[in-house]
Amino acid sequence: MTGIDRIIENALHEDIHTGDITTLAVVPNKRHAKARLVAKEALVLAGILVAERVFKILDQNVLFAQKNSDGDKIPQGAVIAEMEGDASILLQGERVALNLLQRMCGTATLTSRYVEAVSGTKARIVDTRKTTPGLRVLEKYAVRVGGGINHRTGLYDGVLIKENHIAAAGGITQAINSARAYIPHTLKIEIETETISQVEEALTAGADIIMLDNMDLDTMRRAVSIVDGKVLLEASGGVSLETVRAIADTGVDIISVGALTHSARAMDISMLLEEY
Repeated sequence: MTGIDRIIENALHEDIHTGDITTLAVVPNKRHAKARLVAKEALVLAGILVAERVFKILDQNVLFAQKNSDGDKIPQGAVIAEMEGDASILLQGERVALNLLQRMCGTATLTSRYVEAVSGTKARIVDTRKTTPGLRVLEKYAVRVGGGINHRTGLYDGVLIKENHIAAAGGITQAINSARAYIPHTLKIEIETETISQVEEALTAGADIIMLDNMDLDTMRRAVSIVDGKVLLEASGGVSLETVRAIADTGVDIISVGALTHSARAMDISMLLEEY
């Protein structure tokens, strides 16, 4: 959990820095306390172990009992976890734990809505690289928890030739040929297209996956007919909960949704400390 620990430690340092002045001023030293995490709205849980880790990094002696697991659908008012330990530790970890948990639950909840919207079609919902800097590993995990699929993690683990690459390479065919000559046989080549003629050129040039970028539904249907299952087709751009079902019904294989990570609303979760 080293990479996640680094994210948490950076967030704790950002928040606490030289010390939690309020807690130091008003909370008696070594005051024992109990607290609970409560869902203030219905949500899909994601990141409960991350929240636990926040408190454990501050103090290994904190007791953290999760009441639900990632992927569970949590009703409004449900207790997600209960904690026990030094009150000052619980208070210092509260905001970082909630920030990460609320964001991850938001992504998982939104992803689940997209997945439900395309149920019964062959289309799969995938994420993009439009993530919060530094939090990509957590947000992409939350997409999986919500039933979605991860696209490439970063620039290093997948070939996706976009319009600017095409312009720099001198065209679709040239870009695909150059990529094929450079990469190992274990990697696939995906390329972005905006017109039917580009789809046809990409297919002829040997692309493994063709992205249909901001195409209308009729054009997507034409592309599906032309490709006829020879390669995977990914629809991208202009995707919302209102449009995703119609896009799926065109017959595309993949629908990428940047909103899963760049526009997911943080879910409403509170930490409530027991009064003494």
